[in-house]
Amino acid sequence: MTIERTLLIRNKLGLHARAATQLAKLANQFDAQVTIVNGERHASANSVLGLMMLESHMGKEIQVIGEGPDAMQALDAIEELVAKRFNEVE
Repeated sequence: MTIERTLLIRNKLGLHARAATQLAKLANQFDAQVTIVNGERHASANSVLGLMMLESHMGKEIQVIGEGPDAMQALDAIEELVAKRFNEVE
């Protein structure tokens, strides 16, 4: 089963190194393959470098696609992290 959600990047610096690292660490906790898509670009949520190459800035919408046994839990956790602006103080 494949699950897909659209999320809005809300933090000031977007998906920069620290935010990408948090997202990758979180994604690695689940038994799921999670892909992040920004326009024509896509990357594994497990890859910090891949996530940074997406160039996802504040105000951009990203697609989060999950497959695997923990896909729903992974997407819920990622959605919460994005909604909390990657725990950054703005």
